[in-house]
Amino acid sequence: MLKLERNLLSVALASAMLMLAANVHAQDTGEEDAAAQSAPQAEAEADQAATDADAVNLDAVTVTGIRRGIESAISVKRESTSIVEAISAEDIGKLPDVSIAESLARLPGVSAQRVAGRAQVISVRGLSPDFSTTLLNGREMVSTGDNRSVEFDQYPSELISNVIVYKTPDAALVGQGLTGTLDMRTVRPLSFGEPAGVVSIRGQRNSLGSAADASAHGERINASYITRSEDRRFGFSIGYSHSDTPIQENQVGLYEPWQAIGDGWRPGVPAGTFYSDGIKALRRTGNTERDGIMATLQFRPSNAWTSTLDLFYSEATQVSTANQFEVHLGDYNGGYGRLEVTDPSINDDGTFTGGVANNVYPLVRGMYNHREDEISAFGWNNEFFLGNVELAADVSYSKTERDEILLENNTQLLPAPQLDSVTLDFRSDGFSQLVPGRDYSDPGSLYLTNTIYGSGYGKTPRVEDELRAFRLDASIPAPQSMAWLADVDVGINVADRQKSKWQPEGNINLGAQGDTPIGDDLQYGLVDLGFAGVGLIPSWNVPAAVERYMSFIPVDDLSYLIPKAWRVDEKITTGYARANIDTQWGSVPVRGNFGVQVQRVDQSSTARYWDSTLPDGENVQPITRGKEYTDVLPSLNLAFSLADDQTLRVALAEQVARPRVDELRASLEFGVNTATGEPGGSGGNPELDPWRAYAFDLSYEKYFGERAYLAAAFYYKDLRTYIYTETRDGYDFSDLLTDYVPGPGEPPTQTTGRFTSPYNGEGGSLRGLELSASLPLDLFSEALTGFGIVASASFNDSDITIPPPPNAQSSVGSENIALPGLSKRVYNFTAYYERSGFEARISQRKRSDFVGEIGNFDGDRTLRYVVGEDITDAQISYAFGDHTALAGLSLLFQASNITDEAYRTYAGTKDRPLEHIEWGRTYLLGLTYRF
Repeated sequence: MLKLERNLLSVALASAMLMLAANVHAQDTGEEDAAAQSAPQAEAEADQAATDADAVNLDAVTVTGIRRGIESAISVKRESTSIVEAISAEDIGKLPDVSIAESLARLPGVSAQRVAGRAQVISVRGLSPDFSTTLLNGREMVSTGDNRSVEFDQYPSELISNVIVYKTPDAALVGQGLTGTLDMRTVRPLSFGEPAGVVSIRGQRNSLGSAADASAHGERINASYITRSEDRRFGFSIGYSHSDTPIQENQVGLYEPWQAIGDGWRPGVPAGTFYSDGIKALRRTGNTERDGIMATLQFRPSNAWTSTLDLFYSEATQVSTANQFEVHLGDYNGGYGRLEVTDPSINDDGTFTGGVANNVYPLVRGMYNHREDEISAFGWNNEFFLGNVELAADVSYSKTERDEILLENNTQLLPAPQLDSVTLDFRSDGFSQLVPGRDYSDPGSLYLTNTIYGSGYGKTPRVEDELRAFRLDASIPAPQSMAWLADVDVGINVADRQKSKWQPEGNINLGAQGDTPIGDDLQYGLVDLGFAGVGLIPSWNVPAAVERYMSFIPVDDLSYLIPKAWRVDEKITTGYARANIDTQWGSVPVRGNFGVQVQRVDQSSTARYWDSTLPDGENVQPITRGKEYTDVLPSLNLAFSLADDQTLRVALAEQVARPRVDELRASLEFGVNTATGEPGGSGGNPELDPWRAYAFDLSYEKYFGERAYLAAAFYYKDLRTYIYTETRDGYDFSDLLTDYVPGPGEPPTQTTGRFTSPYNGEGGSLRGLELSASLPLDLFSEALTGFGIVASASFNDSDITIPPPPNAQSSVGSENIALPGLSKRVYNFTAYYERSGFEARISQRKRSDFVGEIGNFDGDRTLRYVVGEDITDAQISYAFGDHTALAGLSLLFQASNITDEAYRTYAGTKDRPLEHIEWGRTYLLGLTYRF
């Protein structure tokens, strides 16, 4: 079947080429038009279209603000030979949303998942962020997360000029993803006319208000300047962005997994009832401070040479404290008596929804997170024009570092254990309630002590990601005998990436003083958990309490910590050849390209494994594993220019997506069952092949000049392979058993056994329909001048299901689940008005339920059912006219998450809630001065 599909793709490509060749027409190839007929590379083509609106004297701009950004994005979409979506800045330093991720999430077929209240990771066409790749000025970027997917809130939107989402690849698009490639672009100073600059100051406030030691207020400050010499030989741009964003969060969460209990396991609750072992309510407070800088230097000493140097740097520090009231509802209660539930409420689905938990011993927990992220990126590109041949050499380097400290300490009512009765009301559409019978607001009555969870726990993870790349390209005019071709591009890209993670952990133990309350000088004050029925609880300086009363010595050589430390190395050499089409097919002009990309991958991982068969002290052993493979990736893009400003696009491609970096780790745990002699273990898999797919795309687009468009696109992806985490029999442990000798009376040791790991398995299909429109309403009536809408609807479906992680307490249960990140419906709508300096817009993005990927307490990936979200934002602004005393000044008010939409997860069915989180509304008020 796979061979047949490959043959069908090859036949389709060959047939399209033959039909083009059979229908070519002679074209004027005069010397003065030769340069114009040379089609640029896909990335350069889109970049030029994006900056056309900037390549004018800024004092003469007649299209500004919202319409300018929309029309620039339409120009990118229209002129590209691939199927793309785009967002463009309305002015320098001004993307339409607070963050890049929120702007991207408004594009057709694109959706965002919120983390800490911010749109952070992006899914394209219904697949998780694992399947897309992010570039910065055409160069692949590293990530501060454990995987490849970029956390977009690390990139200040004020420093980005435009973003292009390539939904179909071409052979020259290096670093392409399977569902899409997101390319963030900074400004090209030589594309601008006169020098221009902007300074913006905005204050913001979170609607949840201040709490503990954290303010509800923050600020955003940015400045950008662009200049060039009069002879256009030298250009320079620089931008700086600072933000201090408050973290305010209310949350109620239930333990996972929900499970059917046995007879007598929870006194008062019938056997077979679905029941959660605990519930917690917390208030999280803190702030995220981020500084970013971007600079571009362009030098054009002659028309034959252009040199461009790009620099980008961002650092962010996030500090938060969570103060939590928690009740354990399991059978074990710290030895203080058995928990009993009275007046249980159980719905028709057999789910426990409330009651009174008696004889419980709640704890008040303090949790602290300090995270520092740093991103550095450098790129130097040189273009040379040697007659009709264009050469380009590009060298780039990017690196990210992430350091975290996570601490927690636990308190309970003392000096004598004071048990409680807590009234429970579990809700799927709001904050579940847990109402204690005692008062927990007095810090002097709460002691640091060894609870059923110990006195505390801490982690200090560190992630480094480093990528070096060199690229060499050539664009050569096609022979005159092949007039249907504009030119041929060839090139090679060599990338060397190394990513590592280290996560020491350990208990935080009480000091010699024993049980103790936390001193008044370390108290922040009370926080109100009234939204969950708890009332007031103390909040305190967690790291200071650890330093004064406790000891914390993190280690990394315990059996359960070994899989969390690893390094992955990837060396990828990519060669390509792409022929650019510029011809007519009958009376229909045709643009596009066809070509092939060849990827040679050398991947390996160096880590450690835990061998329980060795004597104590020798259990930790080094390990290095990997593999090499080659992928050949043909592609075809055709754009037919039909009458009445219509475009029909067809694309075929074979695509790949590299496995998750953390799945490629070599680290593992391993042991032998002394009763059966069977070995077993779990860990990563450095010998994974990538996800592979055949893709077909069809897009119809109707344009109304540069101002508006209507589009409908269909896509189909046949995933030949997928990566599943499974437990499989027959794993060969012989390399790990060379020195193992069974003990007296033990059976002979087998060489194969069960191993839990990511594996390549069969895929399936993914398909979808995307409808989109951008329409200024004066197309219908002059009375509606200034009004406009931008809207899209995406419908996704897949027959692929994946098994849940076999060795994790996952909320998704034991049955196969839908693809992570797949929302079957995604809607976006923006209505705007712009006239005489006044602008107003309201935007809504909505997605249906999906399986989300989040980090759990262990720092591992966890899959959870996420309730679909409906996020509404609005803004209003006024720019003073050029002929007024306040020329260049504009005022802005923005409101984000107007309806205070909650983030909700559940376990299997919505009557079994897990998390209900509210981050509040965010209001921004500011001014911008443009000069």
